[in-house]
Amino acid sequence: MDNIVWECENLSKKYGRKVALDGIDLQLEKGKIIGLLGPNGSGKSTLIKLSNGLLTPTRGKIRIDGHEIGVDTKKVVSYLPERTYLEDGLKVYQIVEQFQDFYEDFDASAAYDMLKDLKINPEARLRTLSKGTKEKVQLILVMSRKAKLYMLDEPIGGVDPAARDYILDTIIKNYNPEASIVISTHLIYDIETILEDVVFIREGKVLVHKSVDEIREEEGKSVDEYFREVFRC
Repeated sequence: MDNIVWECENLSKKYGRKVALDGIDLQLEKGKIIGLLGPNGSGKSTLIKLSNGLLTPTRGKIRIDGHEIGVDTKKVVSYLPERTYLEDGLKVYQIVEQFQDFYEDFDASAAYDMLKDLKINPEARLRTLSKGTKEKVQLILVMSRKAKLYMLDEPIGGVDPAARDYILDTIIKNYNPEASIVISTHLIYDIETILEDVVFIREGKVLVHKSVDEIREEEGKSVDEYFREVFRC
C-alpha cells in the first residue's frame, strides 16, 4: 500500500525461552506521529531494534518503505537509541561532520541551528557535557536527517521537564512532514499533545492501535487516561 511506511507480518522475537514479541501484525502510515506505548519489558525497544537491523527476528518480516531490513532501509530510517552511543572523546562539531559524511540526507546547517538554540557549544568535547545534554545532541543529530521514518526510543526520558517542551517542538519542526515518527516512551502525558496515532503493546502483543481522535471521541478520555485504564496503572 502506498500510504504504509512500516509494516510487519507475524513478527516474533525470542531470547532463549523469553518471548519479547509474539506474532505481531502491524502497519504504520506515512505522515504520522505515532506513540509506541507500553510498560517496561513490553517489547517496545525490541521492535525498534528489529526495525533498525540490530536484532534478527525469530520469525516473521518487517518492511520499511517497501523494503525488507537492510541497506535500503538504513538509508531512510533515522534512529535514536535509548542510550547514548556517541564517542565521548570527540567534540560536538566533529560528530556533526561524521554524520554529514555518513548520511546523504543529513542537514548540517539544521544541526548547528538547533545546537545554537539549545546553547550547546559545538567546540565542547562530549565527555564534558551532562547526560541530558548528550541526549539532546544525539536527538539533534537524528532530527537533522531528512528521513522517511524517525524511530525515537525514549527521546525525553533523560532530560529535565523544562527542556521537554523544547525537544518536542524541535521534533515537530525539524522532521520531514511526509515522513512518520515513532516515539517509544513511558512519559505519555508529556507527549500526547503531538501524537496522531498510538500503539499499545504488552508482553510482546499489540493491544490497541488507534488514532488519538478515536480514543478521545469513542472513549471520552485522554491517551494517558486510556493507557492507565487498559494497563490498570
